[in-house]
Amino acid sequence: MTTSKPIPAVSFQTARTGASAKSNALGMRPMQERAYNKRGEQYLLIKSPPASGKSRALMFIALDKLRNQGLKQALIVVPEKSIGGSFADEPLSNYGFWADWVVKPQWNLCNAPGPDEDRADPSKIKAVGQFLESSDEVLVCTHATFRFAVERLGIEAFDNRLIAVDEFHHVSASADNRLGSQLAEFIRRDKAHIVAMTGSYFRGDAVPVLTPEDEAKFETVTYTYYEQLNGYEHLKALNIGYFFYTGRYLEAIESVLDPSKKTIVHIPSVNSRESTKDKVKEVEEIMEYLGEWQGADPQTGFHRVKLPDGRVIKIADLVDDSDAAKRGKVLAALKDSAHKNDRDHVDIIIALGMAKEGFDWIWCEHALTVGYRSSLTEIIQIIGRATRDAPGKDTATFTNLIAEPDASEAAVVGAINDTLKAIAASLLMEQVLAPRFTFSPKDCGPLEDFDYGPGGYKPGENNVGVREDTGQLHFEIKGLVEPKSTEAQRICQEDLNEVITQFVQDKPSLEQGLFNEETLPQELTQLRMGKIVRDRYPELSADDQEAVRQHAIAALNLTQKAKAIAMGTATDTPGEERANTALIDGIRQFSMDVRDLDIDLVDSINPFAEAYSILAKSMDEKVLKQVQSVISAKKVKISPEEARDLAEWALRFKKERGRLPDINSQDAWEKRLAEGVAAFARYRAQAANG
Repeated sequence: MTTSKPIPAVSFQTARTGASAKSNALGMRPMQERAYNKRGEQYLLIKSPPASGKSRALMFIALDKLRNQGLKQALIVVPEKSIGGSFADEPLSNYGFWADWVVKPQWNLCNAPGPDEDRADPSKIKAVGQFLESSDEVLVCTHATFRFAVERLGIEAFDNRLIAVDEFHHVSASADNRLGSQLAEFIRRDKAHIVAMTGSYFRGDAVPVLTPEDEAKFETVTYTYYEQLNGYEHLKALNIGYFFYTGRYLEAIESVLDPSKKTIVHIPSVNSRESTKDKVKEVEEIMEYLGEWQGADPQTGFHRVKLPDGRVIKIADLVDDSDAAKRGKVLAALKDSAHKNDRDHVDIIIALGMAKEGFDWIWCEHALTVGYRSSLTEIIQIIGRATRDAPGKDTATFTNLIAEPDASEAAVVGAINDTLKAIAASLLMEQVLAPRFTFSPKDCGPLEDFDYGPGGYKPGENNVGVREDTGQLHFEIKGLVEPKSTEAQRICQEDLNEVITQFVQDKPSLEQGLFNEETLPQELTQLRMGKIVRDRYPELSADDQEAVRQHAIAALNLTQKAKAIAMGTATDTPGEERANTALIDGIRQFSMDVRDLDIDLVDSINPFAEAYSILAKSMDEKVLKQVQSVISAKKVKISPEEARDLAEWALRFKKERGRLPDINSQDAWEKRLAEGVAAFARYRAQAANG
């Protein structure tokens, strides 16, 4: 058994300004105040990271809608029963607000007995109907209960009410997503208010959460990870890494599971290649590695394990579901609000499908996940379990422990997907943690509220404007296409991470960008990203599609170049690794190093180059070369679709330079464009000849 050395793929150092914890006169933290200022909107989308206070923000907004905006009732809809605890009674008046949040016990259906499964529960559906006929104000239920209640009672039964959907990324615009279809019906009827909340407004698939026309109706409140983490009082750093092992994970886990750290361990799905297929025995073996079992606590159900140093730690087992009462006791102990601020209440939680989104354990320092999970959304949610701020907690870590592909072609082909997904997750998390970008064409002039450094904005230079309070950066890029339509402007302002998410999950892009040295950056940045944008936003004009493509690639590649500089790993910035500070430092340095930042330069950067540099240090060299040979062999001749795309880019080339690309050019991208034109001509000739 071997385990790769711990080289974090992402390392984020926080500013610790304490701003995230400061409250105004009404008891609202910064994100909550920002959301409350939009409380009059009928459709409100709150995009904010875990621990930023979305649940309480909803309480403030809902109370105002009930007392001051004339709505009859509020229904709070959560994905699973365990999250319902986030909306329990809260004495908001103690903190300065003008009302308290109260949910009568019979209307918190998440506390009602019964399974937490995605199926109809007649008693809960009946309870929703009874609530709608009552004069009470608030009901809390699961997504499933709400869906079935809407089917039974009809859309019109919820008129003049607030529907608040927590973990909104569970919704999608797909016709197969029943909750998404129902919300679309609510929007068409236009007689209910909707507040949608999520810490990850993207899905693990390519399906959008809302259709563009529905999303346009929502007012968006965005509070970024950058703002949240920098505003903490205690947490100094967040480290994210994927580490490879050979042999059994139950042996490799010894290298990464530190019993002195408060940890959530997510063992692999029984259907994964990492699993032994016996999840209960896996938990037992993890505890055996840690120390000597001392029995279970009769009050909490936590296992007590004596470590070699004599200390006894408490472990919550959420994997064994053979005894519902036993697991219910463990869950109840974990949710017990009396112990929320008790650091010694539990030390390690071992789970499989639980303890992810909405699970609130502020003391968690390490989220250790074995094998890859079902989606990037799930990974982001798991990371969020460790990013709470708490006294004495200065570092949070996410570790993805992955089985290294066996150095044989068949095994590599079958196993490389997990590696690609882990890399995609780290790339996405880097983007989530980065400051928000505002891009403009060269010499556009300074933007209000941005600091351009000593001397201010200087025409003709590479100006970088900074808004420290919101974590925003203003960049000028020569040749940048600006979005014209309202929708394209909204996408460039709010949805770049969603576009990037789809790109980093694009398997051909990852494979060729990481492992095929012959792949040109423009094949990824222009062809692949261009296709993704066209497919995702077919209603946009060609110019607006190009604007979105450029903005998304600029955000991704500037983050990657900044990381390279900060880590000292860029090819043009050699040096020893050093601690990565907030990416803003590297971004400023990159701007200083480049004489004239233009879109051609941005497009010439391989978005996956820095991910490869980390991978090369983490994976066995023999295996890495084997993976490269397998992926390189998959490079095929130019397809008809790619030929058409290359021909279109060749036309742009001609407009800019007054000539067609030369197939004998020394410039690799120009040569590739010429090859595309020739291939396109061949395909057209073949089609004409039948």
